[in-house]
Amino acid sequence: MRARIRTARKAMVLAAVASLGAGLLAGCADDGGDDNSGSPSGDSNGKTTISVGLFGTMGFKEAGLYAEYEKLNPKIKIAENSVQRNENYYPALLNHLTTNSGLLDVQAVEVANIAEVTSTQADKLEDMSKAPGVDKSKWLDWKWQQATTKDGKTIGLGTDVGPMAICYRTDLFKQAGLPTDPAEVGKLWAGDWAKLVQVGERYKAKAPKGTYFMDSPGGLIQAVLGSEKEKFYNSSGEVIYKTNPAVKAAFDLTADAAKKGLVQSETQFQPGWNSSIANNKFAAIACPPWMLGTIKGYSKPDAAGKWAVATAPKGGNWGGTFLTVPKSGKNVKEAQKFVAWLTAPEQQAKLFKVQASFPSAPSTYTMPEVTGATNEMTGDQKIGPVFAEAAKAAPEQVIGPKDQIIMQGLTDNGVILATKGKSAKEAWDSATKTIDNKLDQ
Repeated sequence: MRARIRTARKAMVLAAVASLGAGLLAGCADDGGDDNSGSPSGDSNGKTTISVGLFGTMGFKEAGLYAEYEKLNPKIKIAENSVQRNENYYPALLNHLTTNSGLLDVQAVEVANIAEVTSTQADKLEDMSKAPGVDKSKWLDWKWQQATTKDGKTIGLGTDVGPMAICYRTDLFKQAGLPTDPAEVGKLWAGDWAKLVQVGERYKAKAPKGTYFMDSPGGLIQAVLGSEKEKFYNSSGEVIYKTNPAVKAAFDLTADAAKKGLVQSETQFQPGWNSSIANNKFAAIACPPWMLGTIKGYSKPDAAGKWAVATAPKGGNWGGTFLTVPKSGKNVKEAQKFVAWLTAPEQQAKLFKVQASFPSAPSTYTMPEVTGATNEMTGDQKIGPVFAEAAKAAPEQVIGPKDQIIMQGLTDNGVILATKGKSAKEAWDSATKTIDNKLDQ
């Protein structure tokens, strides 16, 4: 969240109220409309209206944070405008930024897009490091840097992050003769994604009929690459996805898992994949916190309590969002104050408790809202500490302007083919051809 596609999170993720939920992609507005045309700066009661542009259900309203801020600031009214999917929201936002018109007082930016906005649109956005009450030490270092320009201007404050874990079905693991305790499960693949695939082979040997070890090839490669410092771009901004050995290794590992029948031949967030959750067709899934909301949304009631969360082979991140304040907004100063308050650790902890957007403020990781967090799908397991450790272990990853396009090419036009009989080389050639064509456009 999100968490989160987002396209790692391009799909609709259903919000799970009062549990670890989806965060960034479940939505509440018409995809087809472009409503970012601005809104009145005041109402008939003399209040200042702060307009907020989001994609999906990010949970601020659902967690009561708007109402709380309005109570603290009686002359302020918050007006949210949300477009369901980021793939529809972001192109419109980029157009408004490019023309410097039609921007709302607050605009959300997903992590896959933050590099492009930071490198090409920073002059249209306020430097939030200078906003009243903002202290960079309150955020994870790598989260803060993602929205910071080379000359030190920070154009967005982080909301959530997507620390990576592995969620698994304890009942299916037990039937396959694998341990079910989260600590013991995490030890099976600690430190090496290849060990995860090896566990998959053990699972397949005694797998319950009709089930796979993991949900999809796209989810596996997304997780592996989420733990790498460099994947598609280097620190100089050069595209390196074809020459980076980490990318090819992740691709080949995933293709090998696919060839061995360890992952379903499904694309994440598509109808067939959704049905596979409902029908208990896989035992494990790469799992940022917001993924539990997706699992809940598509599961049948009897799946509650049958999942658990284990530490991933390596710390990584999948998803996250930032809030920016356009300079052309009608209420810039009030918007800055609001964003600073909304992203403060106390509010991040409240949001996590209700909506499952995992905080990017490390001081929250010792708060009861995180340390005591449980989830309907995972029973009484205290899952907050697992995600907190993953967040602290995630690398400060280099993010490029076209990360989203490259990842989608590797998944939807690449590793998925290995589940359909294509060799790893054929799948790689297909992926790189598709990606290069899109990068040239």
